[in-house]
Amino acid sequence: MAATIIDGKQIAAHVRAQVARDVAGLVAAGGRAPGLATVLVGEDPASAIYVGGKQRACREVGMEPFDRRLPAEASFEEVAEELERLNADRAVSGVLLQLPVPAHLDGPTLTAMISPDKDVDGLTPVNAGLLSLGRPGLRPCTPSGVMEMLAQTEVVLEGAEAVVVGRSNLFGKPMAQLLLAENATVTVCHSRTRDLRAVCARADVLIAAVGRPRLLTRDFVKPGAVVIDVGMNRLSPEEAGNKSGLVGDVDFAAASELASAITPVPGGVGPMTIAFLLRNTLDAARSQAGVQ
Repeated sequence: MAATIIDGKQIAAHVRAQVARDVAGLVAAGGRAPGLATVLVGEDPASAIYVGGKQRACREVGMEPFDRRLPAEASFEEVAEELERLNADRAVSGVLLQLPVPAHLDGPTLTAMISPDKDVDGLTPVNAGLLSLGRPGLRPCTPSGVMEMLAQTEVVLEGAEAVVVGRSNLFGKPMAQLLLAENATVTVCHSRTRDLRAVCARADVLIAAVGRPRLLTRDFVKPGAVVIDVGMNRLSPEEAGNKSGLVGDVDFAAASELASAITPVPGGVGPMTIAFLLRNTLDAARSQAGVQ
């Protein structure tokens, strides 16, 4: 069986194009262009690249970027004050604290200080609670992107058995909640799951987000399953077998022989995260303006 490759770049491009059209419509109707504020503490090179990509994506869809950078030695109080200023700024529709923060800071506590209606990462306790209760709110970007990929691939989730490997607050837990909302039967696996291979092998939809390169091999995949690989692991190009040196949590070549559809790494889930960050920022701006 040759699996269909789920093209995250293409799907993300459609989402971003729609966001750009909606932003233009909002402005044409007399509204303010949505604004996204990113807060970066320290000079971690990877985080700086991520923030730069988010800022650039904002400009491409007609949003206003607000780039806030604090030194690595910034105190908890200094970061909290910056977040409060952004919460109060009416030009800012969404606020994102780039994680991880330096070790002396408490990332979850700082994230919780972001106003829920500007929490475009969907990580505050309020939005996590709304998701758990099945009520409207801002959802985490990567799980939302996965749901869009499944929808565009016409995967029937109702009644399907879905297995999520990974239970992080950022992805695993909200992913499970979103799948449950579509009437899938969901199992969440983690480091203490007994016989992980057997649990994964019964999944109609298998979603991996554990940060361990090629952990899920052929034996983990049920014939005909849809496989979503959220992992992003950097190896040497020789080890990875591709030019970028990036591999996922799934052994792509082996899993492709059994799966009906699968996401590649890179070019799969990754592009969806920023696309849904933009969509969340637009949704936040509309909500704050009282526009549906």
